[in-house]
Amino acid sequence: MKVTARATRSGAWWAVEVPAVRGAFTQAKRLDQVPSMVAEVVALLRDVDVDDVEVTVLPILGGDADELVSDAREAARAAAEMQASASSKMRQAVRRLREDEHLTTREAAALLGVSHQRVAQLASSR
Repeated sequence: MKVTARATRSGAWWAVEVPAVRGAFTQAKRLDQVPSMVAEVVALLRDVDVDDVEVTVLPILGGDADELVSDAREAARAAAEMQASASSKMRQAVRRLREDEHLTTREAAALLGVSHQRVAQLASSR
């Protein structure tokens, strides 16, 4: 059973409701505790095994915090994509410089602006 829990900060606690399950309310001190707390409540109210309850947590922060968190996560995702692309291009450049141009590891390192140890790592990864 899949449910979505809406967690709203209330003082030092998270007040949690599950709109799809009537009467499903709980609270948690930390956000990471919400899934297990909700699974227990839903299991009791719906008479299902707690392991059969899959919880998606939707934190509600208020103000511009929700948008700020969303923007930060998107920026991190974009940075990870760029890092993956840069790593791929570095591996390609190392292969080309070492195999086709017959440069030494230290020469390739100087051209790429990395250590010769990093060039050796990139050369060994495929």
